[in-house]
Amino acid sequence: MRNVIIVGSGCAGNTAAIYAARASLKPLVIIGHEPGGQLSITSEVENFPGFPKGIDGPELVENMKLQAERFGAEYIYGGVHEADLAGKNSGEPFRLNIDDEWHEARTIIIASGASARWLGLPNEQKLIGKGVSSCATCDGAFYKGRPVLVVGGGDSAMEEANFLSRFASKIYLVHRRNEFRASKIMLDRARANEKIQFVTPVVVEDISDVTKGGVETMVLRNTETNQSSTLPVSGVFIAIGHVPNTRIFRGKLDMDENGYLITHHGSLTKVPGVFAAGDVQDHRYKQAVTAAGSGCMAALDAEKFLEANP
Repeated sequence: MRNVIIVGSGCAGNTAAIYAARASLKPLVIIGHEPGGQLSITSEVENFPGFPKGIDGPELVENMKLQAERFGAEYIYGGVHEADLAGKNSGEPFRLNIDDEWHEARTIIIASGASARWLGLPNEQKLIGKGVSSCATCDGAFYKGRPVLVVGGGDSAMEEANFLSRFASKIYLVHRRNEFRASKIMLDRARANEKIQFVTPVVVEDISDVTKGGVETMVLRNTETNQSSTLPVSGVFIAIGHVPNTRIFRGKLDMDENGYLITHHGSLTKVPGVFAAGDVQDHRYKQAVTAAGSGCMAALDAEKFLEANP
């Protein structure tokens, strides 16, 4: 029987583990199939407080893990395949099926994050962190005075393109259709930006150059003429949305239309004793520091819950 099981090992999960472990709750952390979350594919983090020269993303989450382990947190590899959250109604503990083994806990902190949607191109995954990114706020400053490309047609793509105009010399906004899903105000703002050039109706067919270890050229195809062309850029930002890792909690916890967990008064879900933190419940900020802050809140909420329900 665990006091706390934390699902996820990104900024939110690791911060929750640090606070829970320092409170002598001996949390069990499920590392998950994406150890470290989004930071594990971020080459350099310059906006996390306390690191004036920046820090490598994987190094940052590994330091958090070591800090939590120092206070008694236990980490295990595996994924959660099933969740039984009904037990509390009868005084029974929560149960999580982790790789076909059931674990019991008095409280659960869900910090399983959200995974970026990618294009699915062969070279895309090889160049993540080397010119391919899903977060302009995280990586935009690395492209001062250089041309970049943004893929997407929604508000996120418009927001990314406008943000990148602070740094990049030119932003090519590529979308597969001539029509956009973005709201009128966001679309008008992007169209009014002199640095942003709309490239439609076009899809990305390839990203190169893997052999040189970075993004240099995009291969594009016009969906109306079927003609292909190349475009030299230094970076590409994929802005086609994120998918919250909440599938196993459908029908058990409240979610919005996109699958993000709905929380109240900090990290509380509709089930007493179950808390959510980080990108799994945050579709707006999606930053390492906000995820860490919500992980702290979830651990404190879990501690108070345990004190009130001995």
